[in-house]
Amino acid sequence: MPRRHLHVTGAAEAPLRVALRDLRTKLDVPEDFPADVLAEAERAAADPRLPEHDATDIPLFTIDPPTSVDLDQAMYLARREGSGGFRVRYAIADVAAYVTPTGPLDAEAHRRVTTLYFPDEKIPLHPTALSEGAASLLPGQTCPAVLWTIDLDADGRAERTDVRRALVRSRAKLDYDGVQRAIDDGTAEEPLALLRDIGKLREQLEVERGGISLNVPEQEIVERAGRYELAFRAPLPADGWNAQISLLTGMAAAELMIGSGTGILRTLPTAPDGAVGRLRRTAEALRIDWPHHVPYAELVRSLDPRTSHHAAFLQECTTLLRGAGYTAFSGGAVPELTTHAAVAGPYAHCTAPLRRLVDRYASELCVAACAGAGVPQWVLGALDALPKEMADGTRRGNTVERACVDIVEAALLKERVGEIFDAVVVDVKEGEPAVGTVQLTDPAVVARIEGGTAKLPLGERLRVRLTQADPGTAKVQFAPA
Repeated sequence: MPRRHLHVTGAAEAPLRVALRDLRTKLDVPEDFPADVLAEAERAAADPRLPEHDATDIPLFTIDPPTSVDLDQAMYLARREGSGGFRVRYAIADVAAYVTPTGPLDAEAHRRVTTLYFPDEKIPLHPTALSEGAASLLPGQTCPAVLWTIDLDADGRAERTDVRRALVRSRAKLDYDGVQRAIDDGTAEEPLALLRDIGKLREQLEVERGGISLNVPEQEIVERAGRYELAFRAPLPADGWNAQISLLTGMAAAELMIGSGTGILRTLPTAPDGAVGRLRRTAEALRIDWPHHVPYAELVRSLDPRTSHHAAFLQECTTLLRGAGYTAFSGGAVPELTTHAAVAGPYAHCTAPLRRLVDRYASELCVAACAGAGVPQWVLGALDALPKEMADGTRRGNTVERACVDIVEAALLKERVGEIFDAVVVDVKEGEPAVGTVQLTDPAVVARIEGGTAKLPLGERLRVRLTQADPGTAKVQFAPA
């Protein structure tokens, strides 16, 4: 979709930077690492705990945004001779090789919980000496990792899982656009070309088990040479195939934990009937045919996010994902809820330890489960508190993401109050049909609309007038024109 550039000066007192700085203060976001944490990180980077197993002969590669340097995952895909199946080698950064339990670095990670992303800077979970240096799976760098080997049959179903610590060395850093082009034009070598084959098989299995991945265009802030822009980015097929490898690993991790009787799962209960009923009313308002015999997952897969009323409905579908959390258990007492409704099966976060606290513990639990060994005491001692820590950290991360977009939207539009824009109504507030949310195409803005007397036409195009845009309060508001 069209993009509009926003120039941001380097001056510390520029309105946008002031608003972002105030947001960090308001949310009590940690910035500089304490001296003892930085010192421990430097020592650990120079002298990590190295595994005995050497897997540096595996030509791993990473797939990440072009500017990313905190690389959590690297993969290598191959066919299994004689079986018709596949072998997935998936290396995950081994943060535990650097972090000493109960030390300053560990305590600071528990305070931060997740990496936070602002348009003008990143607030990392770990010092950059680790997250962008020694622990990152950068190309050409030998480092410790948690290496997953998952054997799949010809249909993409997991048959065998092995998890162990190993030394690894990535050979190449790839990005999504380049991967998509290489696969589409047939120039990708087999280890990369298999990403499409395995990804599609896993997507078909997702369909069979009733899982769903929402293909909703993302609103994102993009920075280029001191300029910020808002854009809508529709995920590429390669994004989805790559996500299926991570999802496969998270499902294998959950099965290992459940089998061992100790773990921490990412869970989401089935949406209540009321929430699904509301979605059915929304579908009717958007003139989307949803026969009662058609399951929700099947309907969503039939929609085209490039069509305005379909995109509006897909945005509404995200409400069914609310309520996801973390469930910890130990001593063999497996909880009643072990599944994630969107995955349609057990699932665990384990593939992003550089950016998310819980994944370090999940890796440790899986290594122990696979080896039939006891779980380290430092892991067991942290399990009870982890769900709340992760809930608080995830909530803060979501707040930061939305607030940053709101601030940039307000800064982008602050000189245009009173102007008329073309928009699509993507949400109408239940009980207040004249209040809702609109999505502009140019610039890429999603904001509140109110002030009219008529019911908003959900899913329809509407001319709207900008009535407020204040970077200081991060508030943008429209009214029907």
